Amino acid sequence: MNSPLNNLFNPDPRILLAGLSGGTGKTIVSLACARAFSRAGRVVAPFKKGPDYIDAQWLSLAASRPCSNLDPYFHSRDVIRSVFHHKSIGADLSLIEGNRGLFDGMDEHGSCSSAELARMLDAPVILAIDCTKMTRTVAAVVQGCAGFEPGLNLAGVILNRTAGERHRSVLRRSMETHTDIPVLGMLPKMVSNPIPERHMGLMSDQEYDGSGHLDALADLASEWLDLEGIERAALAAPDFGPTPPPIFPGEPAARKARIGYVHDAALWFYYPENLEALEHAGAELVRLSLLDPEPWPEVDGLYLGGGFPEVFAERIAANRPVLDHLRALAESGLPIYAECGGFMVLCERLEIDNASHAMAGVFPLTTSFCPRPQGLGYTEAEVVADTVFFPAGTRVLGHEFHYSMCVSERAGELEHGLRMVRGQGSALGRDGFLHRNTWAGYNHIHALAVPGWAERFVAAAAARATGARP
Repeated sequence: MNSPLNNLFNPDPRILLAGLSGGTGKTIVSLACARAFSRAGRVVAPFKKGPDYIDAQWLSLAASRPCSNLDPYFHSRDVIRSVFHHKSIGADLSLIEGNRGLFDGMDEHGSCSSAELARMLDAPVILAIDCTKMTRTVAAVVQGCAGFEPGLNLAGVILNRTAGERHRSVLRRSMETHTDIPVLGMLPKMVSNPIPERHMGLMSDQEYDGSGHLDALADLASEWLDLEGIERAALAAPDFGPTPPPIFPGEPAARKARIGYVHDAALWFYYPENLEALEHAGAELVRLSLLDPEPWPEVDGLYLGGGFPEVFAERIAANRPVLDHLRALAESGLPIYAECGGFMVLCERLEIDNASHAMAGVFPLTTSFCPRPQGLGYTEAEVVADTVFFPAGTRVLGHEFHYSMCVSERAGELEHGLRMVRGQGSALGRDGFLHRNTWAGYNHIHALAVPGWAERFVAAAAARATGARP
């Protein structure tokens, strides 16, 4: 690639990379582009559409810059534009990876789809298409997508999984004959996925160094994609308009409390805005680990995100001093908020591969890993009990994606904080198990979709710090 194109006329160059469905290769294309642009000296601001931690983490690594999620289910157009603009400051271009099919949303109208997000951001769309056993039909598909919804700017296509030079020649001629949409690259079939996968998608970069894989993808992009054409499409995006308000209103609060959060190979599912919201509300964040035998420093609150505790169940169970300390913190009334994998760690046992591993035992429950998803998709729930995290009556939007299930008969007897309106929850249409000041369940939240969560969490931790009762 040549030197960066001048973007003074457009302060927010942007593209959205989408697919016709899941599995078309848009994540590989997004990672390849992000790494190739970054390696060529561009500052890339990465974004992921929808609720996703793993793809977002890979995009962060590819671009060497934190990736934020943009989700029309959680956030209004104003919030999305605010997050996008402020997280794009200083970037040469912003790259948004869509999810599922371009027009696929929550209903037949495509609400909350990648196409809707593209319109919210006035972002040109580049469509990745799996061309396996397809030639001229690709032009018909592209024509249909280009005219399907008004307001969509389809700026180009990347043809994936092409079989050879003859196949690529027919594809290109078909596109040039029947459409005016440019072909911005054609990728050959790959023998295997260059990024290892497991049950929840791409394997975590926390478990091994993925830099070599990303560099290989960048080499692929440099050879097979029209990177300058992709960059021109981003620069041709319409003017973004007036500067949106800041993501978090007002000045950051003075430091009030120390909140620990477990971030290691076992638990690492955190939206950046969740941690930023806690800091804005006055928290000093302290990174902790379930896998390190070192004693934890003193904290006034604890946040346990999701992750893959089942993969590390034996190591977690062997770290008995940390688990016993975790249980003691819960019994002492420390404010603890746990999501999915964090919830599994707080249970009595975790079962996987015919083995049962002792966990922290805060809740007399067992979670068991299953071969198929037990909860998948967006959630909506009502808070049914006043807690330090939410007042009763709060409407909570979230999402769940887990292969484990709660198999304990006692689950129905325990106090809970959420009544599920949409989604599975932990048991019997419920979620958010409660014990003293601990809240734990399968539901994941995004702080910008649940106003007040961070402020209440920090207030409870601050009360703990001063010796008051949260």
